[in-house]
Amino acid sequence: MIITPISYPSDEGDARINALCSRRFDIKEDIEYAVKEILKDVMVYGDDALVRYTRMFDAPDFSREDLKVTSEEMEDARSRVDENFLASLGKAIKNIEEFHRHELPNSWMMTRENGVVLGQMVRPVDAAGLYVPGGKGGLTPLVSSVLMNAIPAKIAGVKRIVLATPPNDKKEIDPHILAAASLCGINEIYKAGSAWAIGAMAYGTESIAPVDVVAGPGNIYVAAAKRFVSGLVGIDMIAGPSEVVIIADKGADKGYVAADLLSQAEHDPMATAVLITTDAGLGKDVAVEVERLAAGLERKETAISALRDNGLILAVNSLDAAVSLANRISPEHLELMVRDPWEVFPHIRHAGAIFLGDYTPEPVGDYIAGPNHVLPTMGTARFSSALGVETFLKRSSIISYTKKGFADDARDIIALAEKEGLTAHARSIETRLNSITPD
Repeated sequence: MIITPISYPSDEGDARINALCSRRFDIKEDIEYAVKEILKDVMVYGDDALVRYTRMFDAPDFSREDLKVTSEEMEDARSRVDENFLASLGKAIKNIEEFHRHELPNSWMMTRENGVVLGQMVRPVDAAGLYVPGGKGGLTPLVSSVLMNAIPAKIAGVKRIVLATPPNDKKEIDPHILAAASLCGINEIYKAGSAWAIGAMAYGTESIAPVDVVAGPGNIYVAAAKRFVSGLVGIDMIAGPSEVVIIADKGADKGYVAADLLSQAEHDPMATAVLITTDAGLGKDVAVEVERLAAGLERKETAISALRDNGLILAVNSLDAAVSLANRISPEHLELMVRDPWEVFPHIRHAGAIFLGDYTPEPVGDYIAGPNHVLPTMGTARFSSALGVETFLKRSSIISYTKKGFADDARDIIALAEKEGLTAHARSIETRLNSITPD
C-alpha cells in the first residue's frame, strides 16, 4: 500500500507530525555554490553569460539576437492558440483581476489638533520581473504562473513588467505563454531561464534593465538565486515543494479525497499530501482508492514517490484534534471536506489558502477561482501570505509638523535622544526649539 493509515495520538503519529512540522527548505552547498557562480557570471558578462547558459541547458544555437521576444513572435503565438483555450484564459484573467482589485490599499492621512499631519503614501515599484518556469522542457507551459504574477503587478500599477522564461531547444517560447502574457499586457519578454534569468532581472544586462521586485516560482536553482538577490531587489517568497492537508469527516467522498491527495503529489517527488480524518474507516478506504487512482496517472511515478515519502493519513478522535494538527502543520493548501466547513473555518489560524466543501478542490485555486496560487509553504503560513498586489507596492510614511506641533513634542524627543546617547539628534531639536518665540 502506498500510504498506510495511522491512528493518532500514537508514538508513530507523533513522530510523523513532529517531522512534518520541522520540515525545512534547505539548499545544498553544491547548488548554492553553482548559483553564486552563475550570478557572478551574469554580473560580469551580462548578455554573453545569458547566451552561454542558454546554449548549455536549453537551446544549443541560441544567440544574442534571440534573447528578446519580438512583436512578430507575439503575433504568431496568438494565431497558434486555440480559441477555446483563449476563452478559458480570458475567464481566468477576469476572475483573478476581480479578486486582486480588492487587495489594493489606499494612501491615507490623519491630522492632530496642533496641525501635525501624518499618513502613509502607497506607491508601486517602478519595475517588476516575473519568472515563469519552462515546464518539462516547454512541454507543459505554466500559463497560470503568468496570470498569477502579472495580474497583481498590473493592478498595483507597475509601469514596467518584464517576463523571463526559458526557450525550448528550437529557441521558441510556447505560444500559450506568450498569448497569456499578451492578454495581461506584457510585451517585454526574454528567453532566459533558471538562475541566470533571476540574475539578469536583478542586476541588469546590456539588454535587460534591472527591476525592483522579482517574483515567480521555479526549481531549486531559481529559489537559491532569489535568496541571493533578495535585499538588492524585493522578492515574493522562497517557496518549497507543494503541499496539501485535507480534514475530512465520515461524510466525505473517498474518491474526492484520494484524487485531491494525488493532485498535489503529482507536482513533485518532494510534495506533501496529508489526510486527517475523524473516521478511521474513511482513512482506510482512501488509502485503497489512492492506490487505484494512482495507476492511471500520467505522472504516476512522481505521485507515488511523493506519497510514499511524504504522504500521511491520520485517524484522529475529534474534529478539534484535526484542526489543532492542521494549525500546527500550517500548510500551503488546506481543504475542509466536512459536514459544515463554515463551522470549522473560524478555528483555522494558519494556512496559505483554505478550500471549503466537497466542490472546492485545490485545483480551482490553481487556475480560475481568483485568489493567488503562489502561497507560503513549509510552515511559513504561520507568518507569511500569498503573493498579491502588495508584493509590488511599497509604503512611504508622511510627516508634516507645524511650529506648535514641534514645540509640543520637542522636549520629549530630546529626552529620548539623550537617553540613547544620540546628542546630535537632540541638538537638531534644541536648535529649532531655541528659535521659537513663546506665544
